Amino acid sequence: MRILITNDDGIYAEGVLPLVQWAKTKGEVTVVAPKVEQSAKSHGIEIHKAFEAKKVELCEGVEAWAVDSTPADCVRLAILGLKMEFDLVISGINRGLNIGRDIMYSGTVSAVFEAGNLGVKAMAVSTSPAYYAEAAKEMDKIWDFIVKHDLFGKHDMYNINIPTGGSDEFRFTRQGGNYYSDNFRPEENDMFFPCGVDVFAACASTEFDTDAVLVDKVNSVMPITLDRTDLVLYRQLRNMEI
Repeated sequence: MRILITNDDGIYAEGVLPLVQWAKTKGEVTVVAPKVEQSAKSHGIEIHKAFEAKKVELCEGVEAWAVDSTPADCVRLAILGLKMEFDLVISGINRGLNIGRDIMYSGTVSAVFEAGNLGVKAMAVSTSPAYYAEAAKEMDKIWDFIVKHDLFGKHDMYNINIPTGGSDEFRFTRQGGNYYSDNFRPEENDMFFPCGVDVFAACASTEFDTDAVLVDKVNSVMPITLDRTDLVLYRQLRNMEI
């Protein structure tokens, strides 16, 4: 299996090498990741100017490229620019959960969307900063769960979140609501600084990724899709006379 690893924390982030070492047990690994942190850059891509991509020494037996752009561009460059072929893209392990509506902003999840857009199966893996250094040890359990349920035979893209402390339990989930927002602190010279605030409110539901990870402390496995159409309303509108 040919595996591409990317992330939005940067190619030298603490979680990269443990994930690479694990992935090497599953196949041939390539790393194409941002040169510097690109958190919350969503699905941004560069279309107006050239950007740097350099080979770097990261791990023996692994080709690695540091890219001065976003995670989505890392995937685009690897497949469309460097003409590499992959069976699987793994984005992560992210230092911070990607749950609820926060996935709108996530560079980690957007790399998965870009892989799916280019026809490659992909998964995002994220955890809380408190468990980031240890999260790679959960990958065997995650992979065993994926294989047991033939998840990539059923769908191409998944968003997986690991609770703090890890878990042996998995739950299929759907996207929850907001759990993070910002206040903006005025500063000198007409500047404003975003200050993150926790707005999560438990809803006593087993369906949502937010509650699965933050309340029940289980692994969340959510199938995600490129199609943003509201299909229920679309079908209603299609049946209207206009």
